[in-house]
Amino acid sequence: MNILIADDESMIRQGIRRTIGQALPTCGIHLAASTEEAAGILAEHSVDIVLTDILMPGMDGLEFMRISKRKHPHLQWVVISAHSDFQYAQRAVKLGAKDYLLKPIGKRKLLECINVLAAEALVASQQANEGRLLKSNMVYLREAVFQRYALGLDTGKLDIQPFIENYPEFHLFMVRMEPDHKQTHLEHFMIENVLSELIEAGGSGFVVSLDRHSLLGIARLRDEAEAARLETLLESHLKRYVKVPLQITRSGVHHNFASIPEEVARLRRTPEEIAAAAADIGECLRKGMHTVDVALQYIQAHFTEELSLEKVASVVFLNPVYFSQLFKQKTGQGYKDYVICLRMEEAKRLLSDPHLRLADISERIGYQNMRHFTQVFRRKCGMTPTEYRHQRVK
Repeated sequence: MNILIADDESMIRQGIRRTIGQALPTCGIHLAASTEEAAGILAEHSVDIVLTDILMPGMDGLEFMRISKRKHPHLQWVVISAHSDFQYAQRAVKLGAKDYLLKPIGKRKLLECINVLAAEALVASQQANEGRLLKSNMVYLREAVFQRYALGLDTGKLDIQPFIENYPEFHLFMVRMEPDHKQTHLEHFMIENVLSELIEAGGSGFVVSLDRHSLLGIARLRDEAEAARLETLLESHLKRYVKVPLQITRSGVHHNFASIPEEVARLRRTPEEIAAAAADIGECLRKGMHTVDVALQYIQAHFTEELSLEKVASVVFLNPVYFSQLFKQKTGQGYKDYVICLRMEEAKRLLSDPHLRLADISERIGYQNMRHFTQVFRRKCGMTPTEYRHQRVK
């Protein structure tokens, strides 16, 4: 059994450790002087019981307990405090604390509490422990695979199709802390937990850490309004809990899972990089290039991605309705038809390669659903992709 003692008073920490160590010498005991240190220990070690003070640097013990329960639901919590205020005890019990011990803590009372919790831990069956461990490992595997996928890294031979099917549409949320600022375990821990809680409250999804400075959430939400609400709540909560400079960005709704690596790269761009890209487009416009010509260049480079009219209109700084009218005047085609034609021409080129599967071609040109791709191709080309390929072979 492993115990974590989190208290900013050294004398209290050492006294509790000494008492428990003498009575239960086989126990592993970890000490933390702040919630930041406690978060780091929970991230790196297996812990069964946490004894936490209420008033500590960084975050009070009850709030630390609340946000920790999502990621560490099996932990047994004991709150220790110099305050006998009923409200503190009531909050602790409501959050699931097993006991509320007042300082100075008597040895007998402390050991009675620890022995009861140790007995409860032993009562848990081996089957339940194995089931929990398996579930936990599956979660970690899912998050590790998604992290690599989002970063554009190889995921080996793992079949992620069942995962993709769970997210026919989704939003991405990125939280980036300034790289120059010294991050702590606690800040990373708080961002992960707050974003996870909001995603679970608004729909389904999870959060992964991309690096020490960036976290990414994927969420399946009811609608765009829910995504906007989540972003507002996220900003509000993080301003309250996290004291380092950070940036929150989100994507619009996506239907193409294959677009995630590129969208993540876009979301990770710094404000300076975004400003530079905008300046390049602005320079093209200043040089006399027609707005639609600039948009066409952008579309040619990105037509295989999730590319809405609103997104392209924002690239050239125009209202979407006005841009749509201007686009049709200049090209003689509606925006949607123009993009579809580009995709179908690329599909024809790819179909000439007999080694490429239809599913691969569908994804490469921006259609996650192969049936939809086939329907669009037949409507535009008068035959199915397979029929076109056979005709080319002849």
